[in-house]
Amino acid sequence: MPHAWKECEDLAKADIDISEGERRVAQQITLIGWMAQKRHDTEEATKLLWNYQTTLAGWREHRRLILEAIERLEGLGHDIPVR
Repeated sequence: MPHAWKECEDLAKADIDISEGERRVAQQITLIGWMAQKRHDTEEATKLLWNYQTTLAGWREHRRLILEAIERLEGLGHDIPVR
């Protein structure tokens, strides 16, 4: 079992979270476009989009930190792709 097994599990979870976050951002952008086209107020939807994007940036940073931990524990180079 690798030394960084917990970190590898964390990395897999981070990848899932990032994918889900990207999906939510894309859906929210589509929704805002539809709302604007129908002349609905987009203020709250835009705030939610900003929250999604901020959260996604945090998850990406968390993933980067997990990669650093794996590199320290396993002596890996940059074999694991950075998202």
